Amino acid sequence: MAHSTNYTNTLITVSGDYKYDHAVIAKSGTIGAIQLDFIVNNPYQMTSDDLLFSVHALRNKLNENDANLKNEFFDKPLACLRASPLVKTLGYGIHHDQNSKIAVFPIESADYKGLLEDNNIQKVAGMRSKRA
Repeated sequence: MAHSTNYTNTLITVSGDYKYDHAVIAKSGTIGAIQLDFIVNNPYQMTSDDLLFSVHALRNKLNENDANLKNEFFDKPLACLRASPLVKTLGYGIHHDQNSKIAVFPIESADYKGLLEDNNIQKVAGMRSKRA
């Protein structure tokens, strides 16, 4: 793969302009809902790259196991999960562990707060929904 969206030992925090103090439910069938479903059902089992390609393959009815399609998908630079609806509009932080595997945590959870306070984990802000 030419381009990767993976982070290691990093928390992508909820966007600074997120308007609630709790996570919200994603509208069924949206990218956010699909991403959330994949991650919640497979915590720390897939990387950001795995997630992005799986969602792309599902939405476009492609074979997720086709290595050529995956390589082609990553031939061009892609937005990382900092631009995901999960952090921008749904209120979830995305943690990448030491193996770049991901899990999500709602903004109101003790786990999210613990990750925020952990000085051994790098923090990067989710992209804002609107310009400042």
